Amino acid sequence: MLIKRLNMVLIAGPCVIESKEQIFKIADYLQKYIGKYDFYFKASFDKANRTSLDSYRGPGLEKGLEILAEVKEKYGYKLLTDVHETWQVKPAAEVVDVLQIPAFLCRQTDLLVEAAKTDKIVNIKKGQFMNPADMKYSVLKVLKTRGCDEVSYENSKKYGVWLTERGTTFGYGNLVVDMRSLVIMREFAPVIFDATHSVQMPGGAGGKSSGKREYVPYLSKAAAAVGIDGFFFETHYNPDEALSDGPNMITPDMLDNILKDIDCINKCQGE
Repeated sequence: MLIKRLNMVLIAGPCVIESKEQIFKIADYLQKYIGKYDFYFKASFDKANRTSLDSYRGPGLEKGLEILAEVKEKYGYKLLTDVHETWQVKPAAEVVDVLQIPAFLCRQTDLLVEAAKTDKIVNIKKGQFMNPADMKYSVLKVLKTRGCDEVSYENSKKYGVWLTERGTTFGYGNLVVDMRSLVIMREFAPVIFDATHSVQMPGGAGGKSSGKREYVPYLSKAAAAVGIDGFFFETHYNPDEALSDGPNMITPDMLDNILKDIDCINKCQGE
């Protein structure tokens, strides 16, 4: 039997920091979710795994963390951001509350161990190439570093380790979500569903990724019906003009409607 979730985690914000104005505009809108959910504001200071060398990556570590720190100071938000290399972990941990391990790096031992040495939550995104059951070994790398030798949902929750599902490679340029993975991974860690990256089409736009944001509401409702700990939505006012992940990001209005549906499903489940 799956363990009942107590307070839904909501992670939202733009894929990458494009400008200070962009960040504060979306951060201001998302204030409505404080208190209603266990809310985390998300934005990346660097996207190191872009398809093309010419793609926009972000403002970089120093400038990006400076902007995120201002968001935290103004809104009191808990923050989540990606780290791609071990040297980024310590400075990022001085600002954010959750260190996210990108999907392509989910087995990168040195990065997992370095993140585990901090007192921050470590959110490991399941690689698009990974068997969900094998994610327990990535979790265990963090747990062992933090002094725990047994993988379980309760231990992962206690020691601050999350897993995020973002789809599995399905042929070339497409992802598919196997809803069984949510059940499998939730046996040994709290599970977040990344609804926006799950509709991404890697490399589908010729040197950059495409996506099908119109499927985000359907996958979100399916994940809510399975029963998970939270949701991840990359959110942008003008997704079609975004500098990264535009085709799979959603607008604030879409987010509002999706959350209404999720709330109804949770209510039916007695949450």
